[in-house]
Amino acid sequence: MKELILYYFPQCPYCKKVLNFIEKNNLNNSFILKNIREDPEARKELISIGGKEQVPCLFIDGNPLYESADIINWLEENLL
Repeated sequence: MKELILYYFPQCPYCKKVLNFIEKNNLNNSFILKNIREDPEARKELISIGGKEQVPCLFIDGNPLYESADIINWLEENLL
């Protein structure tokens, strides 16, 4: 199984869209969730690896995927 890390912060409407999709489809156990507002190290990782602070960002085996619609499409194609 691929390592999936979702970088987010709860107040972001696009993050909420992805998190709601994850919850609705019972995929919570498939991810490591990292809140960049509560975890300064997660924010540093996101910027270091992804090159920017944009969320939501799903790291799939270390490769960043941005944009909530793209993340949801990937989840639909690969986890459902």
